[in-house]
Formats: sequence, C-alpha cells, structure tokens
Amino acid sequence: MPSPLVLGALAALAALPGCITVNAPEEPIVIELNVNIRQEVIYRLAEDAGNTIDENADIF
Repeated sequence: MPSPLVLGALAALAALPGCITVNAPEEPIVIELNVNIRQEVIYRLAEDAGNTIDENADIF
C-alpha cells in the first residue's frame, strides 16, 4: 500500500492543469557580452614581433 506522502503527491499532480501558457516578454531580451580580447592581441603581436626579429636579426 502506498504511503500517505506518495498519495498526497499524486493528488497534487492530478490537480495541476494540463495546459501551460508561455507568453513572450514585452521588451526584447538583452544579453551583454563584455569580452576582453586585449591580452590575446598583445600576445599575438609579441609573438609576431619576436618572429620578425628572429627572421631579420641582421637589421636589429
């Protein structure tokens, strides 16, 4: 025989309506992405500068 807790849960589920309504928000959803790419750019520039110096050691 099921416990009273299980019977109560089943009764609660049966009382829920079968239809769910989802409404779109009035205002648009805004997602702000503040991405800092400065570190990667500096790293790439430093790597390129290092390669240029290595390739042209005679002019530096």
